[in-house]
Amino acid sequence: MENQSALFTDFYSLTMAQGYWKKGMKGRAIFEMSFRRQPFGGGFSIFAGLEPLLEKIRVFSFSAEDVDYLRSLNTFEEGFLDCLKKFRFSGSLYALDEGRVVFPGEPLIRVDGGLIECQILEGMILNIINFQSLIATKTARVWLATDKGPVMEFGLRRAQGPDGAMSASRAAFIGGASGTSNVLAGKTYGIPVLGTMAHSWIMAFPSEEEAFEAYAEIFPKFPVFLIDTYDTLKSGILNAIKVGKKLAEKGINFGVRLDSGDIDYLSQEVRRLLDEAGLNDAKISVSNDLDESIIRTLTNAGAPINSWGVGTRMVTGGEDAAFTGVYKLTAKEDGKGRLVPAIKFSDNPEKTTTPGMKQAWRIKDEHGMAVTDVLSLDEEGDTLKTGMRYSFWHPSADYRRFYHTMNGPAEPLLKLKMKNGESVVSHPSLEEVKRLVREDLESFDQSYKRLLNPHIYKVSITEKLHSIKLELIKNYLGEL
Repeated sequence: MENQSALFTDFYSLTMAQGYWKKGMKGRAIFEMSFRRQPFGGGFSIFAGLEPLLEKIRVFSFSAEDVDYLRSLNTFEEGFLDCLKKFRFSGSLYALDEGRVVFPGEPLIRVDGGLIECQILEGMILNIINFQSLIATKTARVWLATDKGPVMEFGLRRAQGPDGAMSASRAAFIGGASGTSNVLAGKTYGIPVLGTMAHSWIMAFPSEEEAFEAYAEIFPKFPVFLIDTYDTLKSGILNAIKVGKKLAEKGINFGVRLDSGDIDYLSQEVRRLLDEAGLNDAKISVSNDLDESIIRTLTNAGAPINSWGVGTRMVTGGEDAAFTGVYKLTAKEDGKGRLVPAIKFSDNPEKTTTPGMKQAWRIKDEHGMAVTDVLSLDEEGDTLKTGMRYSFWHPSADYRRFYHTMNGPAEPLLKLKMKNGESVVSHPSLEEVKRLVREDLESFDQSYKRLLNPHIYKVSITEKLHSIKLELIKNYLGEL
């Protein structure tokens, strides 16, 4: 991979970095990425984008041209620019496995390194993880709404530019899409490429029937006919049946696609006409600005749909345009070389961070179902063991807590992914990441996965972490 320009960061990251450099603040720091709320009013999110992030961090650097550009801004000192010429991330990075189900308030990524290098990585980490997690989450919701049926990602033409289209295709496949219309994404990521025909194909021929016959002749494996160019029931499906009967005589199955109109009514009528014609094996695919709410309505109504093409509202995030990921300093080296917890305090409880270098644990019951995620300090004496009874606190550091006896395993979620600036893991295939998404979703009760008013999954903190957070808040308030 070619070098990734380290100019892909927010300007304030560089001005702060120069400030740290000038003040001699080169000590160790811990930054964590988490997010504040579930997108789409949902009950879960999918962590995505880790592999491309690790690859970009590995080659993140300032070229001579980058440094010249920064010099032209008349903001940075030559000594600092000299440091940037040699900049490479040399620390460690811990993260969840890509494809895990995640919840607000828990660390998805922990960056451990020099204060300056950790700060400069902020923009790129948030850019990659926020977007791909948003699209993977949206796609998982769509896939669940289809009752886990085939979903085709058709979003290239509506995605936010070429980078957005490529990232969206990758993330959508992780989230549950069976394939993509984006041919470059197919080549780059090994995603199956799928597609049928456009209305222009139909319009280019003297008749609809001739258009279907020509397509079936050229692509006989499993032709899918777009039947709403003129009139779905009075023309499209009738011509598809004519051609379909000829194909059936040759032992060839086919499908039809609906891209407009009342999808519930039309799919029911199309299915009836196909069955009356003896074409019971013909498949029905639908598209037309679908999202998970529309799809759930159709599946609940029993619409006879075999596959779903989803584009705009999946690859853009639809009604929720951004994932609320943040990147915060949680621990820093003091003047004596000790790593001490750091906290951001806010009048808004969700913006008050949980301090310290942490581990996240997923606690399951004896049946393998997730009960809660718990944050602990990543140190001896704050681990979770089977058979023990614990008091877990609400992360807002208030009075709310619950007791839990560990009758199932506690899985540590954050794993070492980079050490000394180099990856220490082999990346799974996208198929394996998608499989992890589906396996992880199965370990959560349906109440967390429903589209409307999902149950809120508990993210808690240990007694020790709760005490440290309270102490830091009291210290802060005492200084006011």
